Amino acid sequence: MARDLSLLAPEMAVLLTAVGALIFEMLRLPKVSLPFTVVGLLVAATLTVPLLGTETAVFGGTFRVDPLSQWAKLALLPATALVTLLARTEVRDTDREGTVYSLLSFTALGALVLAGAGDVMFLVLGVLLSSLGSFALVAYPRDDRATEAAMKFFVFGSVTGAVMTFGLTYWFGATGSTLLGALDRLEDAPLAAAFGLVVVVAGLGYKASLVPFHFWAPDAYDGAPVSVAAFLSVVPKTGAIFALAQLARDLPTGTGWPLLLAGVAALTMTYGNLAALVQENVVRLLAYSSIAQSGYFLLAIVAVGESGLALPALVVFAAAYAAMNVGAFAIVALAGRTLGEFTGIGRSNPAAGVAMVIFLVSLVGIPPLGGFVGKFLLFGAAMDAGFLWLAVVGILNSVLSLGVYLRIIVPMYRRPKEAAAPEPLVRAVWMMALVATVAVGLAAQILLGRIA
Repeated sequence: MARDLSLLAPEMAVLLTAVGALIFEMLRLPKVSLPFTVVGLLVAATLTVPLLGTETAVFGGTFRVDPLSQWAKLALLPATALVTLLARTEVRDTDREGTVYSLLSFTALGALVLAGAGDVMFLVLGVLLSSLGSFALVAYPRDDRATEAAMKFFVFGSVTGAVMTFGLTYWFGATGSTLLGALDRLEDAPLAAAFGLVVVVAGLGYKASLVPFHFWAPDAYDGAPVSVAAFLSVVPKTGAIFALAQLARDLPTGTGWPLLLAGVAALTMTYGNLAALVQENVVRLLAYSSIAQSGYFLLAIVAVGESGLALPALVVFAAAYAAMNVGAFAIVALAGRTLGEFTGIGRSNPAAGVAMVIFLVSLVGIPPLGGFVGKFLLFGAAMDAGFLWLAVVGILNSVLSLGVYLRIIVPMYRRPKEAAAPEPLVRAVWMMALVATVAVGLAAQILLGRIA
């Protein structure tokens, strides 16, 4: 028991951070809750570093302490800390400020549970924990738009979560175990394997906003505070993607899951980029962009077990994606939600303009930034696994996405606009995200060495 708890020190630190932030809110000390949350999340990330390279499981194999779960913490906990700082600018001096910081931590914990799941019940627990906090965060503004978005999110999430839980019982019935390590027995139960696979893709696909389970995302992002939209686009999504990777390590390929996920990946990339092309609201544009990026993540998932590049590609792209997406939303918090509000900001605020261009071209996959390295590895993994056609679809969609992001970049430099009021926390967030975006690209070789 002591060994298991010591290996779960980062998760326990996140849990204590969430509880502590809530206690400070109850004591009407939100100004203490903010630094406590940020420091707690960074401490949890620091506690992960000594565990790098560990490959084991705790509590009877139900939770995995492996490179996937460790790198998930190193990518998602700093991202959550940045989002917490960004949230301060939107919820400052409101009557539930500390609650937001607590919910961010609880939801991040749910994402970490998904990333380390070694048992189907941890998949259910992770989805529930990350979903409940997300519903409340979207509804936080308490206006009509936020309430409608939260209700759509809640209904969609409740249905897909319930369907997933029901479908997982078929896997239990076929294998006689809830452990993911027992999924190889599904080769003798093709119908149960197929049904369970479809509903798990639905349940985790909703969290990752994969097409056709993405319908909640644009409305939820648009109705929520910008900081919450940034959080939803990175943390719960990446947790669900890593959970799919944990599943892929044990699912027998005879069930046909690689081809199914490849089809979902192609559909998700293409639909996300095409829908983003017609958006005038920058938050909704980035929501559809986030949907498209989920499709790229799946290139690594379909290659799990077939290519040695799969897991490193997943980790590198996750780290780059977290940095560039949080950074892009931080600029949105500075400039505004519509394309019209972005007009001229590149001239009136050159530093923010350059940062936004770097975030967007990194999302496209232009070297030497983190997004390029991540996509390069993803395409390589897909080709290694025999999915050349999927890599081609991904490359074509990267070209298409350039048109999407130019819709933001071009207005930024059209004519001067009155500079937005400086906000130190927003500036700090996009500057740190900018450093991370560039660093992942330039230090990719070092990072790959640590992952391997």
